[in-house]
Amino acid sequence: MAEVLSNPVFGIAMSVATYAAGVWVNKKLKTPLANPMLIATALLIAFFLLTGIPLEYFNEGGDIINFLIFPATASIGLSIYANYEVLKKNLVPVLGGCLAGAATAVFSVLGLCRLFGLDETMTASLLPKSVTTAIAVPICEQNGGISQITIVAVMIAGTLGAVLAPSLSRWLHLSDNEVATGLAIGCSSHAAGTSTAVKMGETIGAMSGLAIGICGFFTVLFAILFPYFL
Repeated sequence: MAEVLSNPVFGIAMSVATYAAGVWVNKKLKTPLANPMLIATALLIAFFLLTGIPLEYFNEGGDIINFLIFPATASIGLSIYANYEVLKKNLVPVLGGCLAGAATAVFSVLGLCRLFGLDETMTASLLPKSVTTAIAVPICEQNGGISQITIVAVMIAGTLGAVLAPSLSRWLHLSDNEVATGLAIGCSSHAAGTSTAVKMGETIGAMSGLAIGICGFFTVLFAILFPYFL
């Protein structure tokens, strides 16, 4: 049994099966709250808690899926290219919005960590939670954080964005401005949120994907200052 579980196919199969179940539930309920990623995560947690199977077995295949984050993030560039004219027309608002979003994400976390008395290691782990995993983990490790905590924080931020983005865009009256909606989603919930943004519209998805890269760049610049705040 150990040989079967330690095979990378086990982790990949579990990921695909639980996500497929999440997609099925989402189609049946037709609500953003039934987000496939959120459902898949809940199913995986329940499965490993009930079976007692060590998580290391799942990681053999899970690490392969994590590696695919890099090309998956890069592929968003295709939709950005398709909306180049929209980007050129809104270049200054895009750059200004992403700078404000990245700064808010970083310094709000810093302020909350100080408020609740979290130590330097925890603070360094949580600071890059609003950028994609491919950028957040190196920033965390560079500043002495714990990458596992960063990954969980990134996942929570992304999942919340993916679930709440459609409702929040309506409540905040952003739905009439596709550029603002896309930037808001990408700035706060990176690739996971972008998966929802793409469903909301091509321009929204493109702007959200663009925000991932620009906010990631600004966050890397802010990371240079992290040691002075920790």
